[in-house]
Amino acid sequence: MATKKSRQLRQPPSASTTKAPIPEMEYLIIGNSAGGIAAAEAIRELDKNGKLAMVSEEPYFAYSRPLISEYLAGERSLDSMLLRPADFYQRNKIEALLGTKVARVDFGPKLVELEDGRSLAWRKLLLATGGTPIVPKLKGSHREGVFTFTTLEDADKIGQAANRGRTLVIIGGGLTGISLAQALVHRGVTVVMVELMDRVLATALDTEASRLVEQALRREQIELILGHTAKEIVGRPEDDRRVGGVILQDGRTIPCDGVVFAIGVAPRTELVAGSAVTLNRGIVVSRRMITSRRDVYACGDAAEAYDFVHKTNRLIPVWPNAVAGGRVAGFNMAGRRVSYEGNTGMHSLNCFGLSTVAAGLVDSKDDPTCEVLADSSAGNGTYRKIVLKNNRIVGMVFVGDIERSGIVFGLMKDRVNVRRYKEALLSPDFGLGTLPDDLRRKRLSLANSQRGDASGNGR
Repeated sequence: MATKKSRQLRQPPSASTTKAPIPEMEYLIIGNSAGGIAAAEAIRELDKNGKLAMVSEEPYFAYSRPLISEYLAGERSLDSMLLRPADFYQRNKIEALLGTKVARVDFGPKLVELEDGRSLAWRKLLLATGGTPIVPKLKGSHREGVFTFTTLEDADKIGQAANRGRTLVIIGGGLTGISLAQALVHRGVTVVMVELMDRVLATALDTEASRLVEQALRREQIELILGHTAKEIVGRPEDDRRVGGVILQDGRTIPCDGVVFAIGVAPRTELVAGSAVTLNRGIVVSRRMITSRRDVYACGDAAEAYDFVHKTNRLIPVWPNAVAGGRVAGFNMAGRRVSYEGNTGMHSLNCFGLSTVAAGLVDSKDDPTCEVLADSSAGNGTYRKIVLKNNRIVGMVFVGDIERSGIVFGLMKDRVNVRRYKEALLSPDFGLGTLPDDLRRKRLSLANSQRGDASGNGR
């Protein structure tokens, strides 16, 4: 059940609350998070009055999912989590169908059937459906006290169970699991983290960076059980319906009061399954974010978009990718031809005061054509690593001191040849002043342009 506070984020004044017929929409967006909001704003930049609807099964205003751990910790208010002001839908003439689930999409006649029985006709459709948490088929996972952690409602449910002195087991040592662990420690909960790989953040960081993060976790008395996984969730002796412990595959039992699956998310593609829309792991899109079906677009966690490091379409389930892809989709839906420049996996985390940023190819041991520059100052907990291929940056890891990571990522994204100054990239003094004059002027001009865009659009 949502808390009183979270209920304040529900249906905006402009949202439909009746089951009256809905007129045909010029634009229909399924999803109400980063990608959907960015697309709606792009559409409205070009078309102020075309009929636009957004459908979301969550009954809330659009909010920032990466902030739910801070909300759970009590460090952030709900108001500060809103992506846009409460009157966003009304000001932009958006029919917001929140708390409404799509039953099916009929791509032939261009109809969406809603679970409440209504049908919605559209001319241009964006699938910004996001991802769904991965929950393994584990014996006992039906018990009370088993959670996932991707939505505001998840945070509310965990918050009701996360009382001081209790023990919660987190299954998964990735970004979500570590963010959750911090929130639980803040609430006085004992945390046990079980990770199948032999280190935390194994897909986001290299071995040295993972080691530094593990040290930070253990300093906070978080128990790490690495290289293992759960086999069964058992009940309490006095009440078998409630979680009482986790049995690992090696036979050990961890007594606990709750279990949270934080293994990752899978793209939500069920609405296109069996249709003419090409589907791989995610929905396949072009550089214009259009699918194989005319007038149907996709973005965010559900779509396989262009990765400029791997030079192919891949799932990139990160917030900036959803925003950029949604904006490109929105422009193309409204008639302006725009191409997606591409993105790559980029992760940032502050783990109990230890800041970490990583992007692109962080582990190049299987590619002999890569050159690795690394500097580890273990004494002060800092670590910097840059991976080069043909004198262009294809990966980076910064731990501790991340101040210059933004400059390095910009050089990576723009495919800049860094041969003349690559040895300076790891210097603590590296900055724009280190770059050649022509490149420095270009970077400064680009940075000023981006700041201008942010001040104009960042509502």
